[in-house]
Amino acid sequence: MTVPALVLVAHGTRSRSGVETVAALADAVAARVGPVRTAFVDVLGPSPSEVLSGLSGLAVLVPAFLASGYHVHTDVPREVESSGHRRVTVTRALGPDPVLARILEHRLRESGWRPGDAVVLAAAGSSDPRARHDVRRAAALLSARVRRDVPVGYIATGTPTVADTVRALRTAGERRVFVASYLLAPGLFHTRLADAGADGVTAPLGAHDAIADLVAQRYRRAALSSRTPPAVRHSTVP
Repeated sequence: MTVPALVLVAHGTRSRSGVETVAALADAVAARVGPVRTAFVDVLGPSPSEVLSGLSGLAVLVPAFLASGYHVHTDVPREVESSGHRRVTVTRALGPDPVLARILEHRLRESGWRPGDAVVLAAAGSSDPRARHDVRRAAALLSARVRRDVPVGYIATGTPTVADTVRALRTAGERRVFVASYLLAPGLFHTRLADAGADGVTAPLGAHDAIADLVAQRYRRAALSSRTPPAVRHSTVP
């Protein structure tokens, strides 16, 4: 039986360190499940369509996104369709997930956060209500770990902004406010967080081993369910 090819799809960035982070994640996943092809929906190439066009047999596409917005619901299906590849299973996005909440808490502690300090979850933002819902779920998962309410602030699209949320917390009497960067890799969005007025900003989630495990899990479960898929399908497995 042919083993399905794994295509890891990320957003794309002009940041060299951001590209290196995605490459490091792909390498870490490859160490767990075998060869990984990487594709990008914006800024960089190759596109998912280009990668899929060069494959034969089964393929599993894992969207390396932290919320399911326009890229997951529109860009990815369009790319799969335009590739002409008819035996593709698309898993759900990486987030929200308890695994990511654990990493966020770890990143907070690395940044100097202490229990009791206020936390803002900083997300890129989206006009898609499904993505905003996913971000709120991610904030709830992190809230359970830090044992206090975690409001959301947006970096690029949506309100309130991260800076507005930080200011609101200080006005409410919070002495120390930390920003949890809900971004996968470094880039322009992450650099903007330095101006949010917080006492500390976490590093992006990055090519963490637990994220590589999560991608591998998505792939293995989808691969088992897609041995004889009749056409393009979206996986419902976690």
